Amino acid sequence: MKKLERALPIALLHAREATLKPFRLELDQADLTVQQWRVIRVLAEGKPCCATELADRCVLMPPSLSRILKNLTEREFIERVDDADGRRRKVQIAPAGCAKYTQMSGKAAKIYADLEERFGTEKMETLLDLLNELYEVAEAH
Repeated sequence: MKKLERALPIALLHAREATLKPFRLELDQADLTVQQWRVIRVLAEGKPCCATELADRCVLMPPSLSRILKNLTEREFIERVDDADGRRRKVQIAPAGCAKYTQMSGKAAKIYADLEERFGTEKMETLLDLLNELYEVAEAH
């Protein structure tokens, strides 16, 4: 067995926590969790989504997403809309959610740009390519 510091899941978790730390500081000030931000971000950058698609795109478990959707709806950041076929409901970003997205997106972009500058743009692109490839390989098994 590999040493703990060379274990892929542990290395991924360490990298995740370190990269999320500056985002969490900003999100705390905006009164959002990382998971709530992911939902707002996905909805701000696209079209209305059903819960299944949103859970997949935000990498959230359905029970967690249900709680997040309830909270964001109560805070008027998102709103429910009927799907065209009428069988299921979708959610979309609401005006207050757009305002929250605008408030946070510039800060998030700045954090990401700083990280990319320190890590290196080419290395960041390579890392993202490799992580996406790893995801595809792991999912195919």
